[in-house]
Amino acid sequence: MLSLAQSLAILGTTLFASTAIRRFPGIRKSIYFFFAVPLLLAHSLAQADGWQPTPGHVQVPIWPGAVPDAIPDPKPESVDSGGGALDVSRPTMTVYAAKGRNTGAAAVVFPGGGYRVLAMGGEGTEICDWLTSRGITCVLLKYRVPGSGPWWDGENKRRVYPKVQTALQDAQRTLGLVRQQATQWHVDPHKVGVIGFSAGGHLVAAVSTHFAQRTYAPVDAADKLSCRPDFAIAVYPGHLWLYEDDDHATRDETHLSLRPDISVRPDSPPTFLLQAEDDHVDGVEQSLAYYVGLQKAGVPTEMHLYAQGGHAFGLLPSKLPIAQWPRLVETWLGTIGMLDAPLAH
Repeated sequence: MLSLAQSLAILGTTLFASTAIRRFPGIRKSIYFFFAVPLLLAHSLAQADGWQPTPGHVQVPIWPGAVPDAIPDPKPESVDSGGGALDVSRPTMTVYAAKGRNTGAAAVVFPGGGYRVLAMGGEGTEICDWLTSRGITCVLLKYRVPGSGPWWDGENKRRVYPKVQTALQDAQRTLGLVRQQATQWHVDPHKVGVIGFSAGGHLVAAVSTHFAQRTYAPVDAADKLSCRPDFAIAVYPGHLWLYEDDDHATRDETHLSLRPDISVRPDSPPTFLLQAEDDHVDGVEQSLAYYVGLQKAGVPTEMHLYAQGGHAFGLLPSKLPIAQWPRLVETWLGTIGMLDAPLAH
């Protein structure tokens, strides 16, 4: 049985080699796998100045060739002073294997950052460490930023909606890849969900409502598999409430309509929502609006609101009641059948 690191390496070389094989079908695949290895290493070296996963883990590109709707002449990826990923033009995924009792469940993790940066630590690797300790395989997605989803243009004081939400493309692609690799990674393909924070919470809602078809041209067999999450967890989500950018003094906070890019379906996945009422970055109306939309569509939803907690609290230790939210998530996952039985190795 191959190790997780070996599986990821094989997946990475397969993705790179597939394009070459299609272009030169008369040449043996083994030769192209041989040449794909240096390509993977070259990619890793090229990303050396960008975000890197914790030791013992391997990040691999999610796209085998050209990235769809790529921006021309992207800036080199870098890392900010807080460990966040900047200028991500080549999205990757990093798998964190379940520890101890493997439940078979898997969660694709979407860090936040306003679609301008990715908080890869507190809303990424730390979340993976928590979930894997509970027997859940994690796939940390380093999706494209900036401008890959609705973002706030502070200079011009306006919300910008890109013509194509490329973060959604990356999320859809990754869900298909997880199901494609389910056997190798000891994952139940019917227990693959998503968890996201802030802008990543918006991405949770986006992929939970846009799964009938891909928002890009299919690339390979992974894109023939479902990209519908089996469960969805949105923690202090943003960019959901229709009136979030209206003047605070005049907007009617009792009108809890969703933005037009989020249209809840009756078959959207069971959803868990969490937010603090003193969140002054993404107000509590974000979760409230999404909750109303989910309820109208008949989607099973659990929501927890707390008086205090602010924004971007993640797993930070606190004496506030909101710090107990991971236990609530674990209990909820059990109630919807995601953690009901271990998966044999």
